Amino acid sequence: MPVLLGLLAALSWGTGDFSGGMATRRAPESAVVLGTESIGLVLLLGVALFAGGSPTGRDLGFGSLAGILGVAGLMLLYRGLARGRASVVAPLSAVGAAVLQVTWGLAGGERPGATALIGIALAFVAIGVVAGSAEESTDQSQMSRIREIQCGLGAAVGFGFYLILISETTDTAGLWTVVAARVAPVVVLLIGLGILRRPMAVPRAAFPMVTLSGVTDAGANALLLVAVRQGLLSVVAPVANLFPVVTVILARAFGHEKIGRARMAGLVLAVASLVLIST
Repeated sequence: MPVLLGLLAALSWGTGDFSGGMATRRAPESAVVLGTESIGLVLLLGVALFAGGSPTGRDLGFGSLAGILGVAGLMLLYRGLARGRASVVAPLSAVGAAVLQVTWGLAGGERPGATALIGIALAFVAIGVVAGSAEESTDQSQMSRIREIQCGLGAAVGFGFYLILISETTDTAGLWTVVAARVAPVVVLLIGLGILRRPMAVPRAAFPMVTLSGVTDAGANALLLVAVRQGLLSVVAPVANLFPVVTVILARAFGHEKIGRARMAGLVLAVASLVLIST
């Protein structure tokens, strides 16, 4: 069951990231992220009230910190998807997050097996291949390639520690952990964007994509919370981080993004590493 939940989360996460990335082409990143988080908060709050739970202060604190880090990663991912290539940014964010999460699980005493360790080593190779394959494009500047890599790896850190912190909360907290993970970043975004006078309203043209992103992202996070409470973090994390497959397929189908041979090889390595880790 945890693996199935992880796969469903990957499907939802990949769809949400693609739609959010597309929305940032029609609206400012700040407005898209605030809209996504706000929609997710409303949905998760409704489900949490129905499901119940007794969260501790530690649960809510971990959830709040996880939410802030996750939103930081999300903003970097959206920036990378809007200004770069999904086939570079998304795999880097996913494999990097999986490596962090699996390493945390192993350090905490989890022992998923020798195959998973091979997958972790392959993941590092995949990161190098995907990052290096950015040189395929002849019409892209060196600075643009560097920004893609920075956004992907920066998002990996945010996503990685999001799930790590969520996995450290108690089973009795219900979904209130992920509600806290929405409340904190929404408050921070409102204050920060107000001080900086950044746009907060989502234009009508981008609203459908922002709504889809908010719904699917909230669903993915609820699924992940249940999955890590039923199974090992080192098993659930890499399965959930298969989301770049969905993002890249959607980018190819709807964004007409070209995927070169080297980048495709890196993507295959990334997927293979995640599958090995989950096994």
